[in-house]
Amino acid sequence: MILAFASISVASMAQEDPTLKHSVATNSFWSNWFFQVNGAWTAFYSNEEKGAGFSKSPFKSFRSAPGFSVAIGKWFTPGIGLRTKFSAMDGRSVISESKEHNKVKYWNAQEQVLFNLSNLLCGYNEKRVWNFIPYAGAGITRNCSYNTYELIGSAGILNTFRLSKRVLLNLDLNFNMCGDDFEGRLGAKRYVDLGGKGGGHNPNNHDRWFTGELGLTFNLGKVGWEKTPDVDAIKALSQSQIDALNAQLNDANAANANLRNQLRDALANQKPAETPKSVREFVTTPISVFFNLNKTDIASQKDLVNIQGVAKYAVDNNTNLLVTGYADSATGTPERNQWLSDERAKTVAEELVKLGVSRDKIETIGKGGVDELSPISFNRRATVQVK
Repeated sequence: MILAFASISVASMAQEDPTLKHSVATNSFWSNWFFQVNGAWTAFYSNEEKGAGFSKSPFKSFRSAPGFSVAIGKWFTPGIGLRTKFSAMDGRSVISESKEHNKVKYWNAQEQVLFNLSNLLCGYNEKRVWNFIPYAGAGITRNCSYNTYELIGSAGILNTFRLSKRVLLNLDLNFNMCGDDFEGRLGAKRYVDLGGKGGGHNPNNHDRWFTGELGLTFNLGKVGWEKTPDVDAIKALSQSQIDALNAQLNDANAANANLRNQLRDALANQKPAETPKSVREFVTTPISVFFNLNKTDIASQKDLVNIQGVAKYAVDNNTNLLVTGYADSATGTPERNQWLSDERAKTVAEELVKLGVSRDKIETIGKGGVDELSPISFNRRATVQVK
């Protein structure tokens, strides 16, 4: 029966729109919970009836009975979940072919592992109408009429049919088996008292029942799974941002070279007090050096070309420099971002020292996390300027 359901399920799902299926990312513990409530019909096959020749039809009233079940569970991935299930009903001990003789009341509680083969085999699809979900579980059952307990195991197939994002229709078919003492010695004695022969209690056999359940599933909290990030697209976007930044830096380098030439000509022909306005603008304009996320080492050594002109000006004119470090405010804690900004400023200061600037001529400060520039990654920087 499982193979038949699986073949039908796979054949039907093969016709789905492949654009709806995608890889997913894990989500929080509070996502993808569900609650189920079902009506049930159960056919019992008792240890005590072995050899008695009773009719095996599951529709005979002496071995079938109605009941109900409730369950709460969670999907940890689109393909694997857990549920805790409680069932209770009027049962049948099947010690005779009389409905009245067989009546018992019982309940069972189980923990079950669910395997959504629809998602495991065909990919996650949040709008799939039919999901085919085999499961297995174990727990404890109590025969309230005979006051006996037994361990119980189960296996079954849960079929869910999507009615809406929050509500599903259930069809649950399952087989349960418990130890031979579900009815206990009292059940065997009743069987003998009623004239039963060839059967009775047999410790080598087990009590078992088949159940068909129909009900509803209600999805709780956040439902569904987000697509995994497109790493290639992110890389392409990052590369485009880097290319744009490099283009800006190349333009700045050209402007810096032009201003250095003006500075050289001005210093050769005029007194320092008569420095042209364009030269003053050059030396007071902050020059940026960029860093990668959560890093304190310079992202590209090409950035150091931009500060060489400022370093040379500071050395030639015995001026002080201010190095200001930043982090982006969109990531990290305020404490972490403050540390990053301080360390980035110190890193650039050390590079200026290597270019000949005296360390006592350099002041460093960290501004923590900011969002002054767009995109946010451009805020991972340190700036150099003449004080």
